[in-house]
Amino acid sequence: MATFFLIIIYLAFISLGLPDSLLGAVWPIMQSDYDVPLETAGMIFMVIAGSTIVSSLMSGKVLARFGTGKVTLVSCILTAGALLGFAVSPSLIWLILCAIPLGIGGGSVDSGLNNYVAAHYKAHHMSWLHCFWGVGATLGPMIMAPFITGQGAWRQGYLMVAGIQLGLVIILFVTLPLWKRVGHHGDNTEPKKEFTDEAAIEADEAERLLSQPKKPLQVKGVKLALATFLFYCAVEATMGLWGSSFLVNVKDMSAASAAKWVSLFYAGITIGRFITGFITFKMTNRMLIRVGQVMTLAGAAFMLLPLPTSFALAGFMIVGLGLAPIFPCMLHETPERFGKKHSQSIMGFQMALAYTGSTFMPPLLGFVAAYSTIGIFPSYIVICALAMLLFSERLNGILKKKHHAGANKPNSLTT
Repeated sequence: MATFFLIIIYLAFISLGLPDSLLGAVWPIMQSDYDVPLETAGMIFMVIAGSTIVSSLMSGKVLARFGTGKVTLVSCILTAGALLGFAVSPSLIWLILCAIPLGIGGGSVDSGLNNYVAAHYKAHHMSWLHCFWGVGATLGPMIMAPFITGQGAWRQGYLMVAGIQLGLVIILFVTLPLWKRVGHHGDNTEPKKEFTDEAAIEADEAERLLSQPKKPLQVKGVKLALATFLFYCAVEATMGLWGSSFLVNVKDMSAASAAKWVSLFYAGITIGRFITGFITFKMTNRMLIRVGQVMTLAGAAFMLLPLPTSFALAGFMIVGLGLAPIFPCMLHETPERFGKKHSQSIMGFQMALAYTGSTFMPPLLGFVAAYSTIGIFPSYIVICALAMLLFSERLNGILKKKHHAGANKPNSLTT
């Protein structure tokens, strides 16, 4: 039963990833069909991500009231309906209206599943879970590519993806009782670690007492972590939304070929997270985050430097592979970094800042590109990747000092 429960969570993350990459892949054709400016994609993207922020901020109360199973089911229904709306939208205003349920459908279920897995499962499960998000994000442009060859053909692609979402709705509906059954029996797949050593119990109690008066945002390093999440999502979302436009307008690729390369960017994230799940047995989350950030910066440099187009295309894959371990490892590190007492609240803040990065950073590039050129895309990615690395390393420095200070402090419960 617990294995089936994990499979359902993985399927839910496929449904989260499937729509995320569609708009950026198909926008060069949609822009022409609707006869709107390039930066309009940023406005639609802002509506989607803004709705997701609102949904995630409300997720605590919604999940407590209805349960994760029902929220996941309703979210998937909203997503399927929104995609169907995209397929039949006669004008831009309808696209914007359909973007609202598309964003709402992702917020609550994303926050709920991430918090559950971070609290109850080991690091490899978090990486593999987000790997399945990458499966959905990779499939999106691949499904859409054959349908963006002619005027209006992209609508058939949206219809197909909506049909896949409806299939996931049926699976979630049929297995809805399983959520209650697993909830009643508790989590049997990754039992919580039980302390058997008296000194470990005392150390844990001392840490709990010392952190008791603090509010989540007052915990040292939290704001740096929030900034890291913001710039991570800035890189990922900007690559997904504007990567295809960059390849079409600057590298002179066809829209269909560009969509395939954006799909390979998401494939890099997916494959990387699958591999990361195994590497977590040998490397710490902190080391994986650092390696991923350096790889992301290197891939962005490949797109920026005046090299042949093949290097820019390789940069797409390298950025995807580099991003792979960062997000799941940062999420899983939350209780370790800031203590279990505040981890749930801090997780909510992290998701909110992540969605904020997705909401505002890609449209910012679209706004600047409208007054210059989409050729600034690689420079923008380099700046965001560098900011992510710098904030993360600053956080590591604070946590290292905090660890040393705690190690040198006498245990007041035993003296």
